[in-house]
Amino acid sequence: MRAMTITPGKADSARLGEVAEPPSTDGSVLVEALLTGICGTDLELVSAHFGSAPPGSDQLVIGHESLGRVLEAPAGSGFAPGDLVAGVVRRPDPVPCPACARGEWDFCRNGLYRERGINLMDGYGAERWRVDPYFAVPVPAELGNLGVLVEPASVLTKSWEQIDAVGQRSWYGPEHVLITGAGPIGLLAAMVARQRGYDVHVLDRMSDGLKPDLVRALGASYLTDLSQLPVVPDVVIEATGVGQVVFDCAKLLGPAGVMCLIGISPGPASIDVQLDALVRQLVVRNVALIGVVNAGKRHYADAVDVLQAADPDWLARLITRTVPLSDWTSALAREPDDIKVVVDMQG
Repeated sequence: MRAMTITPGKADSARLGEVAEPPSTDGSVLVEALLTGICGTDLELVSAHFGSAPPGSDQLVIGHESLGRVLEAPAGSGFAPGDLVAGVVRRPDPVPCPACARGEWDFCRNGLYRERGINLMDGYGAERWRVDPYFAVPVPAELGNLGVLVEPASVLTKSWEQIDAVGQRSWYGPEHVLITGAGPIGLLAAMVARQRGYDVHVLDRMSDGLKPDLVRALGASYLTDLSQLPVVPDVVIEATGVGQVVFDCAKLLGPAGVMCLIGISPGPASIDVQLDALVRQLVVRNVALIGVVNAGKRHYADAVDVLQAADPDWLARLITRTVPLSDWTSALAREPDDIKVVVDMQG
């Protein structure tokens, strides 16, 4: 069968490969792939910044943002043929560490976890894949193709869970939220923040086009420069990974504010900053900086809830380009109006 494959450690090795049918050891639920989302992690895998093939192989099937239709499922699994499903990305380490042993594999302490389509496990970018029922996420039929957004949305539901947990260290009543970056993650972050009733401001470099339209359609404000921010943010969700942006936003946080870092810059960069002065500001204002990556099982269920609560027409506008599996590598080349690009696994 056809699959989206790379050779880990070898840059620009992305190709349409032929792979065997998924082994039963991957799970008892057999799924026909419908859509696979492309994100920055996939671009870094293709650029050989990281990634590991399954043991005994030099090839990795990528694709961790998934949507599929169940073909076969055993009795008692909770799934039946025809059901829509998304797959969880991370798997607990085999030791397991204290976090993995408690089902918190997204907080793995020893780094021995595996990840579908990223680290030591083939991903969901093949025409068919298997998954253990425990790591399968039911996607309501009414979401349809928008179910491909479950995985990226799960990162945001985890982010808000962590922000709330840190905020509870003292009196907690956030009102103003700043989000940096209006890519898929930033826009989904803004959507969730608006669902929570917050005053939301989104910073991005694009001065016109779809991104500002999507932000304003949420009832949020769109900024192209931090000097335009009219409030002191209680929460910052930083989705660019750009060091200068992180530094500048950290200085803006109000007392007991929380900054959640979910973006990673694709390359090394250095900036000239007065770090001692920043540290002083963070300390005297009791500011907390936290990092979030990946998601646990409950975050996927929460992601389904926030997607169901969203305007489906707004969500559909996030998916700006769909390419067929036969030409999936074209999804790796960013076009000016791209937000979320997905691969049609049946096309």
